[in-house]
Amino acid sequence: MKNRNPLRALLLQAGMAVLLLSGCQPARQAEAVTDNANPGAPGVAGTEQDESRQVADAALGKQAEILTHGDLARNGLDQVLVVNRVVSSKDSADAKDSGSIFITRAAILQKGNGKWTELLRCDEHLKNQNGYLGGAPAGRVTGWRLEFRTDTKQGLELKFTPAQSEAGEEGSGMGAPGGQTVVVRWNASTKRYQSLDSTHEKFLSEAPTLETPQSILK
Repeated sequence: MKNRNPLRALLLQAGMAVLLLSGCQPARQAEAVTDNANPGAPGVAGTEQDESRQVADAALGKQAEILTHGDLARNGLDQVLVVNRVVSSKDSADAKDSGSIFITRAAILQKGNGKWTELLRCDEHLKNQNGYLGGAPAGRVTGWRLEFRTDTKQGLELKFTPAQSEAGEEGSGMGAPGGQTVVVRWNASTKRYQSLDSTHEKFLSEAPTLETPQSILK
């Protein structure tokens, strides 16, 4: 009997070692799968940035600048705010002091069902899918001062103020604001960007036009 005990103990130790090894193997396999999945994440972000860049170029040309992007309207969809900035020393100083910039054009683009749609257009006029924004200047505007915020409860808020052209050495300067500021926010009820009244509490209706500014870019 005394000679069998050491053999039995060796067999029990060998069995426990096998169980421990088999229990560690799945954990190692799961860790390897996780490590292999991580390198793919940066590629997805890079693809999204490239797509936004292409859409911005398609909307406002190669000089287009993306100011901000993401769920700007708090509607669960990806949007980008794109502008053509006026480059001048005066513009740079104002932007540094007040957070505003001078632009000639701007657009808000939204991705839904795999396609990008233009929701808002600022050029010589302010327009959305239904026409000219209420309260916006009726005449043509050659430049705008733009201020924007993304941290409001309603999401993105934009302030457009007409800027008078000012003759400079290179003819690219923008003068002081020359008209009433138009505040624009996303209207969750109508599902479009609209201007607000003077109290900033009620949305204004658009002036219908024969040509709709909405365009499918991709």
